[in-house]
Amino acid sequence: MAKDSGSDLVDHHTYVFLGDGCLEEGIGQEAISLAGHLGLGKLIMLYDDNGITIDGPTSVSFSDDIPKRLSACGWHVQTCDGHDAASIDAALTLAKAVTNKPSLIAMKTVIGLGSPNKAGTASCHGSPLGKDEAAAAKAALGWTAEPFEIPGTLLQEWRIIGSKGKETRLE
Repeated sequence: MAKDSGSDLVDHHTYVFLGDGCLEEGIGQEAISLAGHLGLGKLIMLYDDNGITIDGPTSVSFSDDIPKRLSACGWHVQTCDGHDAASIDAALTLAKAVTNKPSLIAMKTVIGLGSPNKAGTASCHGSPLGKDEAAAAKAALGWTAEPFEIPGTLLQEWRIIGSKGKETRLE
């Protein structure tokens, strides 16, 4: 597309965010193989490696070593702490610097992080925590705002983040 529209307009990366279930599908492997073969250097895949499916731990149906699988398909591969923004940022910066192959960032996470009784379990995959567990999670995370209330300082920070790049988008 950059060849047709000009690299000044088309100069972006494509990001994919996916989890274990996505990588269990056969068509996903076909896309992974083709992307590696074509050397799609502006493709960055962020893998939420939490080890949980809706039915339980991934070990009941899935034992692939995803970083090794994608490396074997010609991908640039990194791992990081998926709960650490600085670690994710560093991995994204490095992935953008690799221009001759697609990149995988395997982010190790805990599903339902902060939920005292359900974190790391299938019981918080695809279903609500419930009133009591939600209250316990908010307490554990130090969240004191009422439901659907965004504290003023947080709202201001998000508005600043949302305004970044505005001039470029408008241009």
